[in-house]
Amino acid sequence: MTVAALKDVEVDYDRGRALGPVSLEIGAGETLALVGPSGCGKSTALRLLAGLEAPTRGTVTRAAGRGETAVVFQAPTLAPWLSARANVALPLELAGTSKTQAYERADAALASVGLSGAEAARPAQLSGGMAMRVSLARALVTEPRLLLLDEPFAALDEITRRGLADDVLRLWASSKPAIVFVTHNVEEAVYMASRVVVMTRGPGRIAADFAVAGPMPRPAQFRTEAAFRATAEQVSAALAEGIAA
Repeated sequence: MTVAALKDVEVDYDRGRALGPVSLEIGAGETLALVGPSGCGKSTALRLLAGLEAPTRGTVTRAAGRGETAVVFQAPTLAPWLSARANVALPLELAGTSKTQAYERADAALASVGLSGAEAARPAQLSGGMAMRVSLARALVTEPRLLLLDEPFAALDEITRRGLADDVLRLWASSKPAIVFVTHNVEEAVYMASRVVVMTRGPGRIAADFAVAGPMPRPAQFRTEAAFRATAEQVSAALAEGIAA
């Protein structure tokens, strides 16, 4: 079943075309990574899927009901005056859930990302990795069918990035939302995704589409396996060709 799709989509800005034409389908429970050079329209594609932007031409199909789509940006975008619990509960309260129920679900979501005990902390009291975990909890608390991640780990160190990648896959395993995430990191894309879509330089088009073999979530030594290395090399080669196209 298709959760979201772009069909013959193009996006034009005053400076010229930013994206397209692009056609892309995301299936239920699929984890898909978008990789490509800076300025190729990866984040634009994500905004289209989120309903934050409309295409100039073409059509966008998406899980459009309240709470059906959730987005995590590169910056945590937490309200600084609210506690971690209140930040996570906010989308539920805005949807009409009682404060008591919203806080109960927020606490459960925070526990699922390893932040039990940090419910009362304000964003300024959290490390970068902890703040991103709060953002993930807020995105997942509505149990979305489509989770969109726009380079959420870009500002974090490598150890924290890897830990959060495993967190996302573990959380995915519990509820199986479709995930689309943007990254510049080829190995991160191959590790986290069952499918990697490579885009050309802007205006971005699809240069290649790779299925990634292996169990999800990934086993501990997955990055050292020959199949992982081979796929990463294939994606890197396609990315180089896409930049040159």
